[in-house]
Amino acid sequence: MGWKGEQHSSSERVIFLLPSASASQAASGWSATALRCFNLLGKSSSKSASQEQAQATEAMAEPAYTIPVFRDRTSEGTEEYQRVTTNVGKGLTVIQQELHRMRMATKAQVDSLAIQREVKDMMTKRVDVLDDIPKMPDFLIALRPHTVWEKTPVKLFCTVQGNPRPIVKWYKGGAPVDPLNTPGKYKIESKYGVHSLIISRCAVSDTAEYSAVATNQHGTATSKATVIVKRPAGVGESCHLGLVPHLTEIHPSKLEVALLDRFSVTFGVEGSSISLACSMVVVPDLPNVPPLAQWYRDDKLLKPSKLAGMTAGGGVARLTLPNLAKDDEGLYTLRIFTKDGTTEHSAYMFVSDAAASPAGAPGAPMSVKAYDINSDYVLVAWKPPNTVNEAAITGYFVDRCEAGSDSWVQCNDSPVKICKYPVHGLKVGHSYHFRVRAVNRVGISRPSRKSDKVTALDAAESERLQGTDEGVPSAPGQVVASRNTKTSVFVQWDAPKVLKNLMGYYIDGRVVGAKDWFPCNNKPFKHNRFVVHGLIPGESYVFRVQAVNVFGLSDESQESSPIAVEPALATPSAPFGITMLSCDGSSMTLAWKSPKHCGGSKVNAYYIDKRNADTLVWKEVNLAAVTERICTVDNLTEGTFYEFKIQAANMAGVGVPSAPSDPMKCEAWTFNEPGPAYDLSFSEIRSHSLVILWKAPVYTGASAVTGYLVEMAKKGSSDFVTLNQEAVSHRYLQVTGLEEGETYVFKVRAVNASGVGKPSQLSEPVCAKALPGTKEIVAGVDEETGDVFLSLEACEICDTSKFVWSKNYKQIGDCPRVAITTKGRTSRLTFTNPDKDDLGRYSVVVTDTDGVSGSHTLTEDALNTMLELSYAIRHPIVPLKHGLNYEVLEKGHVRFWVQAVKLSSSVSYRFIVNDKEVTSGEGHKISHDVATGIIQMTVDTFTRANEGTYTVQINDGRAKTQSSLVLVGDVFKVALREAEFQRKEHIRKQGPHFSEYLYFTVTEDCTVMLACKMANVKKETSFRWYKEDDEIVPETPPNVMSGACALPIPMFSRKDQGVFKAVLSDDRGKDTSVFDISGQVFEDIINAIAQIAGASASDLVLQCTPEGIRLQCYMNYYTEEMKTVWKHKESKIASSEKMRIGGTAEMAWMQICDPSDREKGHYSIEISDGVKTHTRTFDLSGQAYTDAYEEYLRLKAAAFAEKNRGRVVGGLPDVVTIMEEKSLSLTCTVWGEPTPEVSWFKNEQEVASNEHTKVTFDGGKFASLVINKVTPDDSGKYSINVRNKYGGEFVEITVSVYKHGEKIPEPKLGQPKTPAATPAATPAATPVPPRSPAPSKAPTPAPLKTPASTPVPKSPTPTPKSPTPTPSRGVKSPTPPRFMKSPTPPRK
Repeated sequence: MGWKGEQHSSSERVIFLLPSASASQAASGWSATALRCFNLLGKSSSKSASQEQAQATEAMAEPAYTIPVFRDRTSEGTEEYQRVTTNVGKGLTVIQQELHRMRMATKAQVDSLAIQREVKDMMTKRVDVLDDIPKMPDFLIALRPHTVWEKTPVKLFCTVQGNPRPIVKWYKGGAPVDPLNTPGKYKIESKYGVHSLIISRCAVSDTAEYSAVATNQHGTATSKATVIVKRPAGVGESCHLGLVPHLTEIHPSKLEVALLDRFSVTFGVEGSSISLACSMVVVPDLPNVPPLAQWYRDDKLLKPSKLAGMTAGGGVARLTLPNLAKDDEGLYTLRIFTKDGTTEHSAYMFVSDAAASPAGAPGAPMSVKAYDINSDYVLVAWKPPNTVNEAAITGYFVDRCEAGSDSWVQCNDSPVKICKYPVHGLKVGHSYHFRVRAVNRVGISRPSRKSDKVTALDAAESERLQGTDEGVPSAPGQVVASRNTKTSVFVQWDAPKVLKNLMGYYIDGRVVGAKDWFPCNNKPFKHNRFVVHGLIPGESYVFRVQAVNVFGLSDESQESSPIAVEPALATPSAPFGITMLSCDGSSMTLAWKSPKHCGGSKVNAYYIDKRNADTLVWKEVNLAAVTERICTVDNLTEGTFYEFKIQAANMAGVGVPSAPSDPMKCEAWTFNEPGPAYDLSFSEIRSHSLVILWKAPVYTGASAVTGYLVEMAKKGSSDFVTLNQEAVSHRYLQVTGLEEGETYVFKVRAVNASGVGKPSQLSEPVCAKALPGTKEIVAGVDEETGDVFLSLEACEICDTSKFVWSKNYKQIGDCPRVAITTKGRTSRLTFTNPDKDDLGRYSVVVTDTDGVSGSHTLTEDALNTMLELSYAIRHPIVPLKHGLNYEVLEKGHVRFWVQAVKLSSSVSYRFIVNDKEVTSGEGHKISHDVATGIIQMTVDTFTRANEGTYTVQINDGRAKTQSSLVLVGDVFKVALREAEFQRKEHIRKQGPHFSEYLYFTVTEDCTVMLACKMANVKKETSFRWYKEDDEIVPETPPNVMSGACALPIPMFSRKDQGVFKAVLSDDRGKDTSVFDISGQVFEDIINAIAQIAGASASDLVLQCTPEGIRLQCYMNYYTEEMKTVWKHKESKIASSEKMRIGGTAEMAWMQICDPSDREKGHYSIEISDGVKTHTRTFDLSGQAYTDAYEEYLRLKAAAFAEKNRGRVVGGLPDVVTIMEEKSLSLTCTVWGEPTPEVSWFKNEQEVASNEHTKVTFDGGKFASLVINKVTPDDSGKYSINVRNKYGGEFVEITVSVYKHGEKIPEPKLGQPKTPAATPAATPAATPVPPRSPAPSKAPTPAPLKTPASTPVPKSPTPTPKSPTPTPSRGVKSPTPPRFMKSPTPPRK
């Protein structure tokens, strides 16, 4: 049965008249509606109401219906029948509709499959028959002409037959159509002999005659048709709110698609990424057949690219923009093709400028595009950025780069002032991208997004930049802002009088009372109306508009009138959740829930209609408005089922009625348990908690309600959980432990002595998620008045919002204990005289919002803390940063000071010492500084008389304070000593003095430097060094005028311990600095040397000696006082006969005497500087040990041979001069084991013993050659050769014989000028004594040094020196000379 009726103006209610309604019922219904509207709006329309009532009654009247006898039922049967038919009838209707839809869908699919199968069979049979029959082409279905609108697609198709199968080519105006020349424009298809040409998004230029030419070897056939493309009138002038893109193609689909969660207005930032997504339900949902989705931006179809990714499937259609630019701002539309056509959704996306570097630089330009393309010239144009608070743009730089390259080249040397620039110097055939940067006095903007690729060619046609008018447009006209939603405003304006090729508009906004403007859009908007999103609810704004073209931005328009951000006024939505709270058999008490949308103004009235469940005629319950959401309906018939519906009203009118309630039986409640609680609401919704509130049941049962139980379940679940095991007596409950983002439902049961009552109606689903920007109640104390208060700042608000405060969730009315004030978004509850009676839980709810609320529990500790602070504010003290303190100044003056946080210029104070006030005068100086808050008193002469208690008292307005300092006993003695020291220091510094006393440093070569610094010196000032009172005179005299002196102590060791002193003096005075190098100071110096020496230490070097194997470590300096440890296999080595440890100034060594296999292994030396240990290692094992041991044996054998070889120990001179006729005796001591053989030679000829020359060798020790009565012939070179099996020695002597009376010849070979040898008493002459006395016993020569014994010092890898001994006279024996010294170091 259908509904019929008429809808009247917004001031009247809607009346529905039904065929079964009688005239009296209709009349009574209309008059009640009219009276209700009169009460609401104060208007009268009785005449028109009577006329319409009569017409409706006459048209809709029908004969009365008589119930057949076989359907006559008892009252109980009728009641049950009505209840069942009401519920079952609704369900059957839905089932029948769904069955019909499924039946039709199934039939269509079956028919389609059958047709496809039949066509396939016929095609197969026909091909078999016609394969052998030649036939020229023939058009079975010719082309058909089309007239279409611009930007819509058109499809031309025809059917051709022929044998062999013809080839079809398409022509436009006689020219071939080639899809490759215009990608995306044309699409040619051929299936089963049906040929088609699809032209996408037709333009006016596509108007032409199109022809299809079919050809095979037997002939040609042609079919022609005309396509006319029209442009709609007023195109380009559509409203921003109606920017819906035109259909680009018709895509048949068999899918049913319904959009669910849709993307909303979105805000992005340059450089970031963003995704727009819609979830959807697809029937049937086939994984391999996703729905066809298209995305548009400002009526332009988007295609997948690096800058836009698109996916559709899995129940979601998504557009991803990975690198946002302001070019991406605009209205985005998702269009999905469905079985019934298309479904779509649109929302605006705003893209703001990224943070500028430097701050204040302009935003990036946008929409960079090339026009007038030639072989070496391109005109680049762009849109200017919006400048709100930045400095004005002074110009633009244009950059280019070749395609495939990242190297950008600036095209213009100086900024161009308009938004176009001709770029010259391009290479023919090369492709380029362009970008633009804006410039102002602060800096240069980020670069714009690069343009599409442009190839420099002589194009026959290229897009030209339209417009030649110069100058910016005039300012837009009047700007009008109007309410839209709670976060947006609709702004519209008059177009400029002078357009000058307008690009669009920039809209700016400003909070009323603020100075700075903010941009509402960052890309020029083409239309003269715009919706500004993202505003703060309840805040007031003004707006202005600027027009844009290539020459820049126009002047700003006049500001709009201020407007508060609130939803546009409308009638409220329908109430819901009608429930029965009580029934006494003749009346029912009903309750309901407020409308979800109040329509922008407060709901101030409710109207209830009722009807018998057996009838379809509604009757008004109340003519006067009901202001509460509870009402008792009287005059009901007991046992009858009733249905109710309710309408809400506000200042805009009466809203739509609610859905009818479930049938309710008017039957008296007599059960003992309580009725249902009602009006469930929520407050303080957070991510993991909320507070649920409810009202007490109207029907209490046989006894009073004693408590309540609350049950909770997740939305869609029937598994309810009781949250409180014990009933709570109050009508609220805080629920915790919720999952963030999860949705829950609740119900409440009242409890009395008889048991648990009926459950309340299920609450509305509530999501555990706090509103954005939610703030909590803050407890504090007013800094000015000292009042204790609770305060809440709402995150959103509207004109009709009110702050409702409650204590323990009972609304606070007019209460003398508190005062409530509201200012803007903030409400404050102030306690007039807070005490323990004010403890409890306070909450506040902001009405007409999406649930803005908060709570705070005032505890006794918190209240006491705030009361203390309140007392401090009401009885103020001067807050101090630092209490009274003292410091000793230069000259021994003592300063007493105190610092306040803040002082006013009217501050007063006084100092009291030992109960006596001190004033500024002789010996005391008292002052203060308002800027720093410091009050001070300086005592010039601080003596024992100043011991005592010091107090300062401060008064600053109403505030006061005092601070004391006790200087008595040890504390005073410390201060007094410090004052006396500073006095002496002041006197000392009147003459030459040390600004830095003696200290030590260590240089890189490990020289210890004693240094000091002087001040107040002159040329006459003397400086002296002393050690243990003995003056030290350094090589370089000290230069006192340099301000610093230093005493070097090279090769520092324990011998340098002692007391060093530096004395500075002149006629003005004397100063002394003492430095005691002993104890810890000595250790510190040694550690400092060890730090440098250890860092310079070389790796361990292997050195073999006749005594054994030696490991050596070279460093800048070594002394035995350094903490040096040798280790073998991690065991510390102590110096012994087996392991000798020693060193020189250049190295530390460790020698293994007479090594054996037990000495193999890993060796290390550790040099400690007290902080760090420097370690060097050597692995003496394997081949290294074998080679070293062999070298040791060789050197040992050589040393033994050197020790026992034959040699001349002493007694022979180098040169002998003798007079003839004298006797010459050459005698020496020889040694060797075994006893050596001795031979004498003259001029290399052996001398034989005879009477003139006698050779003797006595006792194996003394060898002599005696020449009797020498003659000149005896002059010559004599030599002795001493040799045994281990070697020998060859020593030469030069003998000169002169005649009597001749001058004694000069000595040779280094012989000193001495008289001639004097003959001994014996006949033999005695030669010049030798330089080395002959030993009294056989000598024990020192061991021989190895060939590599003295490495170059300080080298990281030392290279040993080779010994260079002084050669012996005429040595012919390979045996080393006798005067070589052993390198073996002394034993420590």
